[in-house]
Amino acid sequence: MTTNILGARNFLANLNYEHGTPEKIGVLLVNLGTPEAPTPTALRPYLKEFLSDPRVVEIPRLIWWPILNFIILSIRPKKSAEKYASVWTKDGSPLMVNSIGQLEGLKRLLMEANKKIVVELAMRYGNPSIDSAISRMMGQDVQKLFILPLYPQYSGSTTATVFDKVFESIAKLRNPPSLRLRKSFHDHPMYIASIASDIERYWLRNGKPNKLLFSFHGVPLRSLQDGDPYHCQCHKTARLVAEKLSLEDSDWTISFQSRFGKAEWLKPYTTSTIVNLAQERNIKKLHVICPGFISDCLETLEEINMEAREDFLEAGGSDFKYIPCLNFSENAIKLIHSLVLDDIGGWGPNDVENDEKGKELLLQRKKALLLGAKK
Repeated sequence: MTTNILGARNFLANLNYEHGTPEKIGVLLVNLGTPEAPTPTALRPYLKEFLSDPRVVEIPRLIWWPILNFIILSIRPKKSAEKYASVWTKDGSPLMVNSIGQLEGLKRLLMEANKKIVVELAMRYGNPSIDSAISRMMGQDVQKLFILPLYPQYSGSTTATVFDKVFESIAKLRNPPSLRLRKSFHDHPMYIASIASDIERYWLRNGKPNKLLFSFHGVPLRSLQDGDPYHCQCHKTARLVAEKLSLEDSDWTISFQSRFGKAEWLKPYTTSTIVNLAQERNIKKLHVICPGFISDCLETLEEINMEAREDFLEAGGSDFKYIPCLNFSENAIKLIHSLVLDDIGGWGPNDVENDEKGKELLLQRKKALLLGAKK
C-alpha cells in the first residue's frame, strides 16, 4: 500500500485474480525467526527488528530507542553471534531447518489427502517475512487464509505480535482474504500425547531421571498481572504431560528461562532451579524438556543443552540430559496437520465438486468480463 501526493491510499492490487474461479485456501505457518548467518553483521538487523517490537519490549519508545540503538546493538550482536555459531548446522539455523521440515511434511500429508491447499512458511522477524509470504499467497489467488503461529502457548510477545503483523500486511491489500487465526494449542490432546510419547521413548533409551524439569521461555511478571494467559497455559501443558506419563508431583517441576533485563520475570527461574536441584535437593540425574518450543532453536540447544548443563554439573549434578523438541518428527507433522484441518473446517473444498457450483462460477465470470474485468 502506498499514499499518493494528495494523501489517497493506493492498495495493493491482485493482478492474478480471476473472476468466477473457486476460492483457494491457504495456510501460513509462522515461527519466531532467525538471523541469516551466525555473524554480528547478520545479527544486528535481526535483533533490531525483534527488540523494536513494542510487544516484546514494553518500555516507552523515547526511553528504549537510545538504549537499543546506542548500547544493546553495539554489544549484543557479537555475543549473540557466538551463541548462534555454537548451534549452527551445515544446513543453517536449526530453527529454519526444523521449520522447513514441518512445512514440507505438512505439504506431503495434505497432498496424500488430496487437499489442494497453498502452504507457506514465514518468520515474525527476519526472512521469509510475513509480508512476502502473504504476497506470494495472494499471487496464487488465496481467498481463505489460516494463520498458524507455531507457539503452543499464547503470549502477547509471541502469538499476538504475529497477529499484529498479519493484520498490518492484509490491511495493504485491495482484496484481503477471509482470515482465521490459531491462538494456542497448549492443551491439544495430540500435542500433549506427542510430548509424552517423545519422553517415554527417550527414557526407554536413557533411563528415567530423578527429576523431570519443564523449562518454558520466560516473560516479564507484568504480563501475568496484566491478564496474559501464558503462565497458566505453561503450567497446564506441564501438568497434562505429567498426568499422561503417570508421574507423581515429586517427579517433576517447572521453571522459566531466557530472562532479559532487570525487571522481575515469571518464576522460578530455570538457572536457579537447576542449581537448587543439584545443591539443595541432591538431584544427580536431571532431564529437561522445553514444551514451549515446537522446534529446537538457540534457547533450547545453547541455553539449555549447553549453559544449563554446565550449571547443573558445576552445582554437583552428575547426569544432565536435554530431551529434544518435536521438530519435524512424524508426530510433529501429524499435529500440525490436525491443527490445520481443525481450523479450516467449514470452509469447504477449494475446488469445484459439482456441476451446479461450476455453472454458478462460470456465470459470475461472464458477468464480470462483460463489465470490464480483465480476467
